[in-house]
Amino acid sequence: MRCLALDIGGTKIAAAIVKNGEIEQRQQIHTPRENVVEGMHQALAKLLADYEGQFDYVAVASTGIINNGILTALNPKNLGGLAEFPLKVSIAKHTDKPIGLLNDAQAATYAEYQLQNHEQVSNFAFITVSTGVGGGIVLNKILQTGPHGIAGHIGHMLADPNGPVCGCGRRGCVEAIAAGRAIEAVSSQWEDPCEPKEVFERFRKGDVKSTALLERSAKAIAHLVADLVISLDIQKIAIGGSVGLAEGYLPLVEKCLQEIPAVYRCELEAAKFGQDAGLVGAAYWVKDVLLSK
Repeated sequence: MRCLALDIGGTKIAAAIVKNGEIEQRQQIHTPRENVVEGMHQALAKLLADYEGQFDYVAVASTGIINNGILTALNPKNLGGLAEFPLKVSIAKHTDKPIGLLNDAQAATYAEYQLQNHEQVSNFAFITVSTGVGGGIVLNKILQTGPHGIAGHIGHMLADPNGPVCGCGRRGCVEAIAAGRAIEAVSSQWEDPCEPKEVFERFRKGDVKSTALLERSAKAIAHLVADLVISLDIQKIAIGGSVGLAEGYLPLVEKCLQEIPAVYRCELEAAKFGQDAGLVGAAYWVKDVLLSK
């Protein structure tokens, strides 16, 4: 079956035809910035028209939370005027094909899980450490989405009750300590301020201050791993995202994890899918979970 896969992010919307995990006719447009509601309706209409007659179903991976076809977020401000956007209804205006939607990190999780030996790994998680921290959870070989679409928003688990306030409004979330945005909040206040990319460059040169900042981030992720293992018996976790895949970061997480008792540990690996994880994961998930019914 041929899928029209859409990946809706804060700055871009990617679209492609996906068949058997292979991507064809990929294109990318900017997420609307002005008149965002009408702009999103128009963008979706154009993409559906571009691929008309070439697909059997539509699969969408989107930033934010997908709750019964509605796009929202833990922090609606992150979506601008798109909070409570009727995403499924908007797409359904332009096609009579089946439509499935899920969060982009959940979709990436499902993509990464396709690379695992399902006989050996039935409980799996994906953590993306990027501008924010997100993820997804597979239990008993089933991707968890939850009745309200929020399952897997593990970046908002508690890391430090006395830590900085997160964008969601809670104090001390993992995201508020480990994410690229959190790293920049600290490094931008240094006497010699820099962006996260340069923090990594300084870290690789042995800079003490940069090393301490990244170790703070990695420690929060290591404890997130530990929480997932001890609460859900997770067997393996893939780490992705621009921070998570930065040279030297995963070894920091693994080092911090080794300082925790063995019962809290599991195998870690670098995520294999890149920018197309959402497209591929959404296509697989809709076919396996929704269409199989």
